[in-house]
Amino acid sequence: MSAFLAMLQRELRLALRGGGDVLTLMLFFVIVGAIVPFAVGPDQTLLASIAPGIVWIAAFLAMLLGLERLFRPDHEDGSLILLRHAELPLSAAITAKLIAHWLVTALPLLLASPILALLLAMDLASFWRTLISLSLGTPALAAFGAIGAAVTVPIRHGGLIAPILIAPLSVPVLIFGVGAITSPQSGAAALFLAALSLMAVALAPFVAAFAIRSAED
Repeated sequence: MSAFLAMLQRELRLALRGGGDVLTLMLFFVIVGAIVPFAVGPDQTLLASIAPGIVWIAAFLAMLLGLERLFRPDHEDGSLILLRHAELPLSAAITAKLIAHWLVTALPLLLASPILALLLAMDLASFWRTLISLSLGTPALAAFGAIGAAVTVPIRHGGLIAPILIAPLSVPVLIFGVGAITSPQSGAAALFLAALSLMAVALAPFVAAFAIRSAED
């Protein structure tokens, strides 16, 4: 357990070393959502009705920004090979990376979501449902991102390919994420979203570890 916590602290320290990356991610999330009103026009009723979809698309695109730094730096400096032979299992090390990735990518989006809610004319009830929906669904996006990053880590410019690989996996997350906000059966959609996140987070470290071993062998 101490090795896992040490790995988690290392990943958080490395991720936060460039504090500007977190700010860039938050600004990107807000800007993507802020651009849409200029295309839709001043109709606040229409804007509020499509706001949940806009928020989820902005969150998905923003979380893609951090994929390149998940495994690429460790692959380039040889740390990934050392992690394979460390006392801590590779899947556990990837779990620590996954948790750190969620904390420095998804958590800032949750903090920035009130700004986007104001820009998109969301009412208070929709905002709280959106916040809950993002909390339940972003772990799945982070898990799928880890799989895509692991598969493409030996490929030059793999950061451009990973989003293409994980986009089909992320479609159910977006569907249930928006459904948890707008659907009459929002509670059922939220449960499906939570189940999807639990399954993705449970399986992703093992799938990513297998992909990394296969790439290094």
